[in-house]
Amino acid sequence: QVQLVESGGGSVQAGGSLRLSCAASGRTFSSYAMGWFRQAPGKEREFVAAISWSGGNTLYADSVKGRFTISRDNAKNTVYLQMNSLKPEDTAAYYCAARRSGLGRAVYLYDYWGQGTQVTVSS
Repeated sequence: QVQLVESGGGSVQAGGSLRLSCAASGRTFSSYAMGWFRQAPGKEREFVAAISWSGGNTLYADSVKGRFTISRDNAKNTVYLQMNSLKPEDTAAYYCAARRSGLGRAVYLYDYWGQGTQVTVSS
């Protein structure tokens, strides 16, 4: 079992930056691939970024590539999402998720989810 708690959300103007953190419980965090997803009101949850258990491989949605960076610190049981050059369309609740296998983009592939943290970007 893995429990995930996100933090770092908030309100920022367009062009600004935020760093989200996701703290995981459990001794096997380093064996999980981790992902970030987001969901805007009235829309489906969508993939943002993912990172392999070692941190050696990453995936990004085209909409955030070059602006967002996912990373992890297995010693701290934490995964991060650095978000730069934020746009109003990035406004959403952001969720981290854990998967006991390789990288993936689909929501159904992930086994554990956090409660989410809100990011609001104003123009």
